[in-house]
Amino acid sequence: MKRLEIIANQSVQEELLGRIEAALPTIRYTLIPTAHGRTPDDRKLGTTVWPEENFVWFSYLEDTEAEVVLGLVAEAKVQYPREGIKVFAV
Repeated sequence: MKRLEIIANQSVQEELLGRIEAALPTIRYTLIPTAHGRTPDDRKLGTTVWPEENFVWFSYLEDTEAEVVLGLVAEAKVQYPREGIKVFAV
């Protein structure tokens, strides 16, 4: 079993989660729809100066399900290379 966490720009949230739900229709997850943060190169603070925001998604999955999600995230990263899509597996 693995815990997957996805942190990404809200602009890809609907499409990425739609892909995950289509591939794993019975998936259970938690979504934190608004997350603020910064990296050395960018900030997502929801302000007039830094207006973008992230979302945080996490789920506990069997290894085979986790591989499906990791593949979908990899595809999204290729399609949207500038949206800061990150995934962590524990």
